[in-house]
Formats: sequence, structure tokens, C-alpha cells
Amino acid sequence: MFRELLEKISPYGFYTFSSYVIPWALLISFFLISYSFYNGLFVAPSDYQQGDAYRIMYVHVPSAWLSLFSYTVLFFCAVVSIIWRIKVFEILVVSSAKIGAFFTLLTLITGSIWGKPMWGTWWVWDARLTSELILFFIYISIIILNYSFDDYRKGARAASILAIIGFINIPIIHFSVDWWNTLHQGPSVMKFGTPSISTEMLIPLIYSAIGFTFYFIGAILLSARNMILIRERNKSWVKKI
Repeated sequence: MFRELLEKISPYGFYTFSSYVIPWALLISFFLISYSFYNGLFVAPSDYQQGDAYRIMYVHVPSAWLSLFSYTVLFFCAVVSIIWRIKVFEILVVSSAKIGAFFTLLTLITGSIWGKPMWGTWWVWDARLTSELILFFIYISIIILNYSFDDYRKGARAASILAIIGFINIPIIHFSVDWWNTLHQGPSVMKFGTPSISTEMLIPLIYSAIGFTFYFIGAILLSARNMILIRERNKSWVKKI
């Protein structure tokens, strides 16, 4: 049943679905991120240890979450494309890699900006930072491998195999602060017990994470839709658009 459901997802059906979802996803994203940034930057109090430097977490934390979530989506799409060779999921593999690479790079940049005043340096070879950097290189490798073949379906298959192998880095990133002695602080929100962050700081962060997630949905659908139009440009339904 699951296989039959996935096989019904045609390029035209995906184009129609994504064209409806994209505007709403980006609109919701805009309002949620705007609301969270206003409250996070101007309403939430300063941290008693970090001062105002902590406010970069309203970009850093959602970006870090989406750098991992993007790869989870990528991994699922890669498995489906390898097993059932469904064209839409082959395209979603590289689309997820592109968006995931963006959020991973944003995570590394904002983390370095925060690290300078907190640690006194832009970069340390910390377990969490190093594994996140490896994730960025994996994303870039998937994208390059996908476009290294004249036959894009062969490229998609090769990229999917690499994506499945690279998934081993995701639990390493997530548990790195628990497995090794690391400078990176432990979880403040997603942990057992109550979050070690005040409500005034937590609520804007939650809105920011949700807003970034809606942006991710809109961005990945937009990227995949554009790729479908390029690859299906000789099909009659594309010529009618």
C-alpha cells in the first residue's frame, strides 16, 4: 500500500501540489520569523551570562535543527528512489541537499559569530562543530555527484547511495556533546525535564524554529518544482504551462 501510494506521485501531480503549498508555506514563514525576531531581539531580556550575544540563537538553533532535519528528509527520499526509482524522489534528494547545505553553512557561520565573544575564537575543532562541517561537505558532495553524470537518473542514483552512507554522521552530530568532552553547550530546550531557558527567551525561539521549518518546506518544494520543469520540459503538460 505504501509503495502504491508513493508511485502515484507523478511529476505533474507534484508540480500542482507544490504550486499550491509554496505560497502559503513562505507566507506563514515570513510572519512567524518576523514575530520571533521582533520578540527575540527587542522584547526578550538579556542573558545574565552571555548578555545580548545569545540572541543569535534565534537564527543558529533553527538552522542547526534544519541542517539535521534536511538530511533526514534527504535520507528518506534516497531510500525511496533507490528501491522504487520514483522520479520525484530522485529530484527531492538533490533539492534537500541544496537546502540542507544552506542551513548547515548558516549554522557554521552563526556558530562562529557566537563563538568569538564566548570562546575568544571564531573556530575550534570541537566534536559538534567538526561533525557539522563534515555534514556540509557531505551535502556538497551529494550535489556535485548528482550533476556529474550526463544521465541525470544515474546521477540521482549515485547521489542517493552517497546520501544513505552519509547518514551515519547524523547521530554523531546529535550525540557529540554527550559522547565527547566538548566546548559546545548541551541541549537547553530538547531535554528531559524542564528547559533551562526562560519563557521569555523560549517562546520566540519556538516561533523561529517553526517559521524556519515552513521556509524549509517552501524552499525545498520550490527547488524541486523548478528541477521538474527543467527535466520534463519536453513533456506536453509542461509545454501547456
